[in-house]
Amino acid sequence: MIVSAVAVAAIVWFGLRSRGKEFEWEVFRATFADMHWGWFTIGVLLVLVTYLGRAIRWQVMLRPVKPKSSLWNLLTATTIGFTAVVLFGRAGELVRPYLIATKERVSFSSQVAAWFLERIYDLLSVLLLFGFALAQITTSSTKVTGPLETVLRLGGHTAGALATLCLALLVTFGLFPNFVEKRLYGALEVLPERFRSSIQGLVSGFLSGTSSTRQGGIVVLLVVYTFCEWLIIVASFLCIFKAIPITQGLGVVDTLIVVGFVAFGSAVQIPGIGGGMQVATVVVLTELFKVPLESASGIAILIWAVTFVSIVPIGLVLAVRDGLEWRKLMNVKEMKAL
Repeated sequence: MIVSAVAVAAIVWFGLRSRGKEFEWEVFRATFADMHWGWFTIGVLLVLVTYLGRAIRWQVMLRPVKPKSSLWNLLTATTIGFTAVVLFGRAGELVRPYLIATKERVSFSSQVAAWFLERIYDLLSVLLLFGFALAQITTSSTKVTGPLETVLRLGGHTAGALATLCLALLVTFGLFPNFVEKRLYGALEVLPERFRSSIQGLVSGFLSGTSSTRQGGIVVLLVVYTFCEWLIIVASFLCIFKAIPITQGLGVVDTLIVVGFVAFGSAVQIPGIGGGMQVATVVVLTELFKVPLESASGIAILIWAVTFVSIVPIGLVLAVRDGLEWRKLMNVKEMKAL
């Protein structure tokens, strides 16, 4: 959380310095002076619903290796896993697959594969929504014209191309697992024998985790659940914008643009799951929607807190309830021992 605040403070400081201005705390405070708490509450509730959606989607991915998994176990692992990411940054990413593997008695490598598959589906959905928003940028509140409009439209086409690449990866890993396995095993031939066998076992477990895409019905469910997941995220952002007076005029297309930039910014994480997301929020709000830098910085911190920090109290309670020790969860060697 401290790192996140420092990241936002840095971008604000550089922005104000380049404009020869001082930080206006009155503008910062006025941003939230007349918040609509009804819209804000709905936004928080929608964010919490997304964690349930992630657990349901993971349950679908588990079907090939565990046809009857416990939704409660998956929801608990998801909540604790995201709490670990907030507290420890990227180092906490493996907590969720580790807990799911432990609770459902499946291999850890298969759940790492499911996590990887989830990321691909998320990226695919973000790219599609983002690409659509950029294609409709002339109807948004940005009112951009000239070279910038051309660049953003090109970005929309690029997003579509990347989405197609993601789809190709899903098809390759899911429909042609034997081909992928042979290629990977062939690449491992250069390794010494004592390392090769253990790595081949890891590869087999990884491919078993992506085997859910072999079944057409499951693929459709994953696509639908992922798309719905991101629609809920967009809806939560829209509610937060409606709750803040200065962003009440932003519409659905505007929100899609913000979510797209924020999602890509989240890929550049600093420990504490901060930095990239907040910087992206500040930049897009100030440069595209002309929101004052002081207001944009406050909104960036608020969105981060609602999107990620809101789950932390619940995750901590569940972790205590399960008797988990954070040091043990963060020990990668113990995870690999599964």
